[in-house]
This record gives sequence, C-alpha cells and structure tokens, in this order.
Amino acid sequence: MDDRNGTPQLSPGDLALVRDLLTQAPALTPDALLPLLHAVQQRLGHVPPEAIRLLADALNLSRAEVHGVASFYHDFDLAPTPEHVVQLCMAEACQSVGCRELASHAQARLGVDFDEATPDGRVQLKRVYCLGNCATGPNVRVADRIYGRVTPERLDALLEDSR
Repeated sequence: MDDRNGTPQLSPGDLALVRDLLTQAPALTPDALLPLLHAVQQRLGHVPPEAIRLLADALNLSRAEVHGVASFYHDFDLAPTPEHVVQLCMAEACQSVGCRELASHAQARLGVDFDEATPDGRVQLKRVYCLGNCATGPNVRVADRIYGRVTPERLDALLEDSR
C-alpha cells in the first residue's frame, strides 16, 4: 500500500509490530534510537519510512535525525533487500591490501554496481566502511558472517554458496 506520494506504507501487522517494539523499549529517549532501529531491521528486514516517522515521534526526534542515523550505519536498510547481501569493506585498511581490485572483480562477476541487485534479484553488492576486522583485510560479509583475507577466488566460492 502506498501513500499519496507513492511511499510504501507499513501493513497493519508491521505497523503493530513497530508500535509493540516502542512499548517494549525500557525508555523512550533518544538513547533508545539505535536499539529500536536494530529491532525494526531484524523484524522487518529493513527500516521503512513509516517506521522512521513512528520512531521520530516516539523519541521526540525529527524524521531527519532518525533517517540520518538509519542511513549512516550499514547495518540498516531503508528498503527491502534481496535474499543475499554481499558487503565489501572499502575502508583504508582494506584498501591497502587490495579491496578495490576485489570490488572490481565482484562487480564484474555479479554484473552489478554497488547497491544494485543481480538481474535475478537474489544478490545485492554493498560497500561498507569497516567490518571491524582490519588486520585481516580485504574483508567481506555474507549472511552476517565476516570473511578475512578474501581473494577473488574465495569471493567466487562465497558467491556460489550464496546463490
């Protein structure tokens, strides 16, 4: 269901879920924003605009503040994502050990650019900045598992496993 501006709206069940998460929060203060965003992401698979509005209203924040936090961290998706998301770390430590070449390989292998899904809609390639595994770059995260010292051949194997 879309609103007048074409923005997808939450289903009644998803709306109830977000409201329920708000009632379960220990305190509705700005400090609750990140845990609530994580809870919405985990339960809905993304943080839709209507959830941003509800969180902003409940926490007495502007929608821009909530959207800014949700769009800053790579843990949050603002739209539904494909079944498999492949995150490549592009931070400086990984750049020093070849992540740019690995990124080029991944783009060619999947036939997509960053933030695009494969034609079958099953895999999305995303760039992130730090997976917290800097000593073992280049790093890749697939299905919430981080892999270090990823070579093009190892990435191919991970991509095959995710398809």
